[in-house]
Amino acid sequence: MKICFPVQNDKGVESAVYNHFGSAPVFVVVDTDTNGIASINNRDQHHTHGACNPMKALDDQKVDAIVVGGIGAGALTRLNQMGITVHRSQGETIRENLSMFKANSLPVLTVQGCCGGHSNDGGCAH
Repeated sequence: MKICFPVQNDKGVESAVYNHFGSAPVFVVVDTDTNGIASINNRDQHHTHGACNPMKALDDQKVDAIVVGGIGAGALTRLNQMGITVHRSQGETIRENLSMFKANSLPVLTVQGCCGGHSNDGGCAH
């Protein structure tokens, strides 16, 4: 299984998980079958809110799940339509969240828990 973690700075499994999927500079992908780690530069980082193209952001790389602090409803919906589950980060680092993911203790994000925008009262749930 390939699990994607949006991050500010790529420090492997010690990277801090980023709070916003679409504006994360880098995605770290952990393959739980091989223990391999890969990085993807966000190809859609500077989009307007609500116009995130997740597959462009991920450079069309296939992942099975995403763990992030927050995400917009449009991006979440598009990812879910592609069969990708999105989980809310509960720890600071990829290592912490990966352990919780394997223990099935990360909540699955729904549209009700998504970011409403990034202004002062944008409604982000994280």
